[in-house]
Amino acid sequence: MKNRYFGSLALMCLVPLLWSCSRKEVRQIPLEDFFRNSERSSYDISPDGKYFSYLAPYENRRNIFVQQAGADTAIRITSETDRDIAGYMWANNERLLYMKDTGGDENYQLFGVDLDGTDERAYTAIPGVRTQIIDPLEEIDSLVIIGTNQRNPQVFDPYRLNLNTGEMTLLAENPGNIQGWMTDHEGKLRVAYAIVDGVNTQILYRETEEQLFRPVLTTSFKDEVNFAVFTPDNKLVYATSNLGRDKSALVVIDPATGEEKEELYKHERYDVTGMGYSNAKKKLTSVSCEGHKDVIRHFFDPETEAIYRKLEAQLPGYYFGTEATDKAENMRIIYAGNDRTRGSYYFYDVKADKLTKLADVAPWIDAEEMAEMLPVTYPTRDGLTIEAYLTLPVGYTLETARNLPVVINPHGGPWARDSWGYNPEVQFLANRGYAVLQMNFRGSTGYGRDFLERSYKKWGQTMQNDITDGVKWLIGQGIADSTKIAIYGGSYGGYATLAGVTFTPDLYACGIDYVGVSNLFTFLQTIPPYWKPMLDMMYEMVGDPVKDSVMLAAYSPALHADRIKAPLLVAQGANDPRVNKAESDQMVDALKARGVQVEYMVKDNEGHGFHNEENRFDFYRAMEAFLAKHLKGETESAKSAS
Repeated sequence: MKNRYFGSLALMCLVPLLWSCSRKEVRQIPLEDFFRNSERSSYDISPDGKYFSYLAPYENRRNIFVQQAGADTAIRITSETDRDIAGYMWANNERLLYMKDTGGDENYQLFGVDLDGTDERAYTAIPGVRTQIIDPLEEIDSLVIIGTNQRNPQVFDPYRLNLNTGEMTLLAENPGNIQGWMTDHEGKLRVAYAIVDGVNTQILYRETEEQLFRPVLTTSFKDEVNFAVFTPDNKLVYATSNLGRDKSALVVIDPATGEEKEELYKHERYDVTGMGYSNAKKKLTSVSCEGHKDVIRHFFDPETEAIYRKLEAQLPGYYFGTEATDKAENMRIIYAGNDRTRGSYYFYDVKADKLTKLADVAPWIDAEEMAEMLPVTYPTRDGLTIEAYLTLPVGYTLETARNLPVVINPHGGPWARDSWGYNPEVQFLANRGYAVLQMNFRGSTGYGRDFLERSYKKWGQTMQNDITDGVKWLIGQGIADSTKIAIYGGSYGGYATLAGVTFTPDLYACGIDYVGVSNLFTFLQTIPPYWKPMLDMMYEMVGDPVKDSVMLAAYSPALHADRIKAPLLVAQGANDPRVNKAESDQMVDALKARGVQVEYMVKDNEGHGFHNEENRFDFYRAMEAFLAKHLKGETESAKSAS
């Protein structure tokens, strides 16, 4: 089904041009090929199916292009040059909406433009205000429901926005604890999600928009009950729930009472993470879980399964999904990819069963030159099994890989996960001769509530042990050279990097911290204002600065910089709203005061991660030189000599 919601959200050559790798010559691919903007991405289709759209570079920034179905050329309808467009959608057959922020501040503003590039206007261009899409109201061409924090920076109020006039009508005033809203199939605001007592969550409901919201279900924040979509009659809801179970299941709930009426699907190993609903057919079609490598699907609708099987036969060796459909769901945009390609987009005529390629995301990437991402598992010291991904340089296998330089790459979040598929950072590092290990340490999502809750108040502790155990597993397998191991990560992965070089100082030869947390006290003091209502919950998940002060002090790397011996590269966006620049500043200052080698890159026009292409290039050039120096012993003079 069409994904109408905007994403948030979500990081030179010092080796010879060729090296021998298990008797196979491997070309050193230009760095820019891995990290340049996609040729085309984010395809969408107009409700009537007559046009499709995509993002493509214009002056090194992603802008919107529109093309008539069957035509050979497209027109560019936006001209952004300061910042990539963060996301967009079709509002109706004639108009598109898009979002952008300023310098990475994540205060996304909403704009609109007609499909021919005319009548461009700002709907919520209010400095310091962030906009959300609540419901695109696909059945009503001139209206959408948005949320903004213009009244109070800490909370979002829902508005019905008239795209023709720009008028915004307040639908409900957020009392201060509402974190989300949900509409029914008629676009009526019926459900609200609240935080009560700081740590409990509550679902509120009303039959009509004239009524007041009333609480129907209150649970601990550790419980997850997520309404997905109303049943076709707008009376019940399909939801995922882990109440009374470890793994989230697909269930039917009566929103008027909060009572679970039926369990539709569950998996013994993984949480339910996806659900398909057809607006055209007005029925639930499928459900999915993300496994170690494959997406596990269960179908409720035979026609939907038949479409999937036809595509499966035409796209062997690829995972794929429907990115967008027209209103009738007869014309679809299909994305297909795997671990060795950034993927391709196709136009699929359902009735004719005709699949037509629209574009490769990165046609300059040759899959044959890319490395395989191998799903592996390893045990932790306390008896858990960690699912991980090991990428070896091209030409190596698990049997032949011995004593390689390795980059350990823990993911951000931390309540997120790594997945099997193409990763430009991993492919870049593999092409430079490094093995890369990514692991879904405890707290990673999709593995059930017990696995998630084992991470609470365990930053730098058992969470870090899971990473360390992965390193030791690689060494024990003979794959890693124990003297040539680096750790690199962004956001929480940046914290894990700092924790790694601080609390296991002899394990890593060097570390790269990308917008990472260094001090748990200051991190909790500088969160964005719209996270403030969830602060007590964060205290339960990370630690309370008063009650858990001893623990937070013990596991804040910046407070133990005297333990660090390994060289560090630190990268930070000056406008980062999630991990304040002070997190990097204090770590760098502490290391410089001790004479520890540290390189510091700050980009004044970036936030939580580098999005502008030229800044990405700078960062990865610095990464390449840093790793070559500290894992391979290569220097700029060696580069010149080569």
